[in-house]
Amino acid sequence: MVKFFFTENAKAPVQIDGFEKNCWIDMVNPSDDECEEIAKISGISEDMLKAALDEEERARTEFDDGNSMFIVDCPLIEENGGGGDDYTTIPLAVIYNGSCIVTVCLKGNTVLKDFITGRESIDTARRVHFLLTFMLCNAKRFLYYLKQIDRKTHRIQSEMERTMRNSEIIQLLDLQNSLVYFSTSLNSNERVHEKLFKVEGVATKEEYRDLYDDIIIESRQAIETCNIYKNILSVTMDAYGSVISNNANDTMKKLTIVTILLAIPTMIAGFFGMNMPVPWQSGVTFKETGWFWLVVALTLVFTFFIGFLLLKNRPFRKRVRRKKKQDKRNKEN
Repeated sequence: MVKFFFTENAKAPVQIDGFEKNCWIDMVNPSDDECEEIAKISGISEDMLKAALDEEERARTEFDDGNSMFIVDCPLIEENGGGGDDYTTIPLAVIYNGSCIVTVCLKGNTVLKDFITGRESIDTARRVHFLLTFMLCNAKRFLYYLKQIDRKTHRIQSEMERTMRNSEIIQLLDLQNSLVYFSTSLNSNERVHEKLFKVEGVATKEEYRDLYDDIIIESRQAIETCNIYKNILSVTMDAYGSVISNNANDTMKKLTIVTILLAIPTMIAGFFGMNMPVPWQSGVTFKETGWFWLVVALTLVFTFFIGFLLLKNRPFRKRVRRKKKQDKRNKEN
């Protein structure tokens, strides 16, 4: 899909029917025929126009025959099969020359939608200003999505404090993967941002210099925020893994105790099938059952001894809590 926009007298962009000088051409998942047509009327090569159509294209810059191309990764929200949202990135190219500006992406971009609706002030005749404004808004969009990820992380953690289910753990894993994508894209975009200073007019015009400084600040803030959230989420996942492991160990300990205790009546019942005089057997006196009572006594002693050893370490956490409370009282005193 190809749309043409034009701004006049610093107003919101107006969609026009065809190509005009100093217009903005927005291309979303264009076909080969559309790329060929735009290449003819704009003077931009098809290779440049199709560069951002590769989902694996890295952020980079390219200058050729008066055409300047800047490819950056943009944040994107997609619905997953489970009804939730996945955060990922997609490359977008901003290309300009002496006659027009062209943006190319596989999917619609929220920043460009803000340009179209007039939420962000742009001028299609000021190509460098358009580029810098897009870079700044794209960095802010990363920060906005990072805050959404942080809020979702806190919500999932609150749910996991009440009940720990596999669905919450999978959601945290998806958010962790999203932060990895964001971190990689932000670092790639930063290298492109550093090259913006060499663009004509950025170093000399105060307005452009201020926009450039804002881009660098927002970009570095997004990188630092992403790294912080990624480290926190990684530690959180490790902590929940330890909690799950401890819960499994406690469950196995309880099952072991129950198994040992249930083995006692089984052993006693098994005595009646042995070649040994047992009580309440016809024709057997109490004195003749001495070995039976000896075995039962040894079994009980052994059982209580094993049970004591198993239960000895059970209140370990309670002792730790009591010790902390005692230390706290000692400090208060």
